[in-house]
Parts: sequence; C-alpha cells; structure tokens
Amino acid sequence: MTSEDSPDALIDALVRCTFQVTGALTRIGGENDLSLTQLRVLGILRDRRPRVTDLAAYLGLDKSTMSGLIDRAERRGLLARDRNPHDGRAVDVFLTPAGQELTQRLDVEIRRALVPQLDRLQSEQREQLLGLLASLLDPTGGR
Repeated sequence: MTSEDSPDALIDALVRCTFQVTGALTRIGGENDLSLTQLRVLGILRDRRPRVTDLAAYLGLDKSTMSGLIDRAERRGLLARDRNPHDGRAVDVFLTPAGQELTQRLDVEIRRALVPQLDRLQSEQREQLLGLLASLLDPTGGR
C-alpha cells in the first residue's frame, strides 16, 4: 500500500467496520423492537440527562422528530422528560428504571456480538486501536 492509497484503504476499512457494527446494532435493536436511532438514544442516555434540544442536535435530528422518538419511548415506559433544574425553560430527557434495565441488557447483547471480533486482537493491538479511535472521535482533533 502506498501513501496515496492509504486514505482509500482506511476509508474502505472504516466503512466496512461501520457496516459490521451497524449490522449488529440493527439486529439487536430489531430483536428488542427498537430502531437504530432509538438504540442510539438509549445508549446516549445511559450516563447523562441531556436537554431534548441537545440530544436532537447530537443525533442530527430536528426537534419535532426527536420529540416523536421520545414520545414513543415514553409510551413504552423507557424514557421520561422533566424540566431542567438549572433552566426552567429547558426540558431534559432521561431513562426510567425500565429504560435503565433495557439499556443494561442491550449492553450485554452488544458486547456479546462484538467481543468475538475484538478477541482476534492481542492486548497491545486493542490498546492501540482504542487510542487511534479516541483520536478519530475527539472533536478537537487531539488539540
């Protein structure tokens, strides 16, 4: 592989990896009557209580689409909304106990689906991959 081919090969590998992970997440979501976007929402809410508008922006959705997703999850008893304690005009969204239980179960299923691929790597390779992915995912570009 030459340096000119490197970006194409990397992009191809990233896309193939994304397809593999997305396929596993889509299957697990489907088995739990969740769309991929709903699965993403639950994953985001595992450890935070964002404002509805921030959640929508992070997912790249408009506020009405986000509200519809939250409405459906509320009817299933997975999410709830409440006023932000610091800004009474803002609304936060968070997991209910049922949503927390489902999210924990989904985490186990996702790990079960993805660990076999990671087990192909040696410990040092996993650490290296983690560092590289962290660099790619850092919104500041590592600055």
